[in-house]
Amino acid sequence: MKLKLFIPISLALTLLFSSCKQDQEARRPISHSSGSFMKKSVDRNKKLVASEEDQIKAIIKSKPTVEFFASTKGYWYSYEFKNELDTLTPKKGDIAFFDYEIKDLKGNIIYSQLELRPQIYRVDKQDIMMGLRDGIKLMRKNEKVNFLFPSHMGYGYHGDDKKIGVNQPLFCTVTLHDFKPEAVYKAEMEGNTLIDAKASKKTTTDTLEP
Repeated sequence: MKLKLFIPISLALTLLFSSCKQDQEARRPISHSSGSFMKKSVDRNKKLVASEEDQIKAIIKSKPTVEFFASTKGYWYSYEFKNELDTLTPKKGDIAFFDYEIKDLKGNIIYSQLELRPQIYRVDKQDIMMGLRDGIKLMRKNEKVNFLFPSHMGYGYHGDDKKIGVNQPLFCTVTLHDFKPEAVYKAEMEGNTLIDAKASKKTTTDTLEP
């Protein structure tokens, strides 16, 4: 009686073990496929970065009278106007006031300064183009700088869904007008609001007088 009970149990365990083993072996090609895909993706990105850097270096070579500097983040920049007097640069939390224009590497305007309008930016606390986020922190007040950004420092593989295409390197001209601590900016804004309120009240009073 015990022997009859043992045989079905043994058979069931054997089938279960065999099934699990087959499932485990069936998953292996997925792992290999995933690893292969990642390797191809990395290789493709390396080739893309190298191609874009070659384009940028060709532009730099074509302007022998302009001094370009290589940043540690993988982009290049040159000065149209350099402020030799000040030493301070924007830091996290400051409010920066700047204008900029975006072109492609052939010099065609993608977004004009007028389209982009004056920018008021909380340094490192707002979502802007990665290149600008880093580049602005290199600038002093009243400087005008040309930046050559590879696509990974711009809008990357998806573009901006408007005028900037997929994997598009960019030529940006930035003028930093001013920057100040956020607390100072808030105090100024509150002061301006109070002045406007008083002026509005006075105008209303003057209008009501006979």
